[in-house]
Amino acid sequence: MSDHVYRVIEVVGSSSTSIDDAIRNAVSRASKTVDHLDWFEVVGTRGHISDGAIAHFQVTVKIGFTIDELQT
Repeated sequence: MSDHVYRVIEVVGSSSTSIDDAIRNAVSRASKTVDHLDWFEVVGTRGHISDGAIAHFQVTVKIGFTIDELQT
C-alpha cells in the first residue's frame, strides 16, 4: 500500500427511517461532489422528536478522501 494524504470533510446525513440510512445518505451525497472517498467515521448521532416519537435521525459523519497526486 502506498502512502496517502487525506482530506477530511464533515457532513450531516438525515433519514426518517434509521441511523444506517442517515449514514448512507451522507456518504451518497458527498460522493456526488467529492472524488476518491475512502473512509468514514460517525462522530455524532441525534434526532428530532415529534409527538413523542422519533421523526428523523441525524448523523454527523467525517469522510476521508485521498488527495490527487501532483503530476510532475
